[in-house]
Amino acid sequence: MVDEEIQLKKFQKELSAGTVSLALMAVLAKAPEPLYGYLIAKELEQVGEGVLSGKQSALYPVLRNLEGAGLLQSHVEPSTSGPPRRYYRITEQGRAVLEQWIQAWRATRDSVDSVLEGVLQ
Repeated sequence: MVDEEIQLKKFQKELSAGTVSLALMAVLAKAPEPLYGYLIAKELEQVGEGVLSGKQSALYPVLRNLEGAGLLQSHVEPSTSGPPRRYYRITEQGRAVLEQWIQAWRATRDSVDSVLEGVLQ
């Protein structure tokens, strides 16, 4: 693999660390009902235009961490088509934290966009 490709993959991995949590929380905040992991991953693929695709296995540890922090709640329901499914929903605390994260994201995005302006023509 070319060095530039290695650097790009490393950068994408580092960049996605926080954005996955933000995107997961946003999907659950917009959902009218609790969702299980696969549905969350599919929503991220569709709405995120594939930016977060291929990261389904990475979603579960993030979901558990967010639940452990009190930002999500989950419950298990039996499934007619396989093993039981764990459904997640955002908590009120999660909504408050998401609001702060969105503000931080926008401020960071705007700041980085300002710095990058004019770099590539």
